[in-house]
Amino acid sequence: MMVFSMHYYKSIKQLFAIAVLVFIANQAIANPNDASNAINSLNIKNAEIILVEEAYLLNADVDVKFNADLEEALHKGFEFNFLVEFQLVTPYQYWFDDEIVTVTHRITLNYHALSRQYLLQRGDQQRSFGSLEEAKLELGKIRDFKVFNKADVSKGGPYKAALLMRLDHTKLPKALLVEAENTDEWKMISQRFEWIPNLFK
Repeated sequence: MMVFSMHYYKSIKQLFAIAVLVFIANQAIANPNDASNAINSLNIKNAEIILVEEAYLLNADVDVKFNADLEEALHKGFEFNFLVEFQLVTPYQYWFDDEIVTVTHRITLNYHALSRQYLLQRGDQQRSFGSLEEAKLELGKIRDFKVFNKADVSKGGPYKAALLMRLDHTKLPKALLVEAENTDEWKMISQRFEWIPNLFK
């Protein structure tokens, strides 16, 4: 009886190992480093706010990745709007946080086919890039975004800052809107990045 059980156990173990190998092989075949299977993503790596004269400015670095579908849509002339959303609150342990300020900045990215340039616009400032990689690197560099004034905070503190970046679906063309709302490949939103800023150093 013991010999039969051990033989049965070994057979099950071998079948399980084979099944795992088949699964891994299928995944490798289905995803041979194909960019079209990659998911769009925004990953906030770091963030800080600094005081310059009477205003606090936001600096952050975001890792930006596009899949092949978004790149194709960009090259077809579709414009993409990204929102950088910053919030400063006074945290409470047993109650809702007290919102001090919430501010949103918009960054627009599109491709100009005639000049073969990627155009990135922040407010009234526009820059052009010869490659998508350069444009994505710049898209992920949040620099000197004014978020609140010195008069909005006091030394009493404490304060908690939060940052989020996302693709604005409301600004997508109708041709892309339905697909964007129904597939994960178009859901482009960062994690909520939180930190305790040192406002009075």
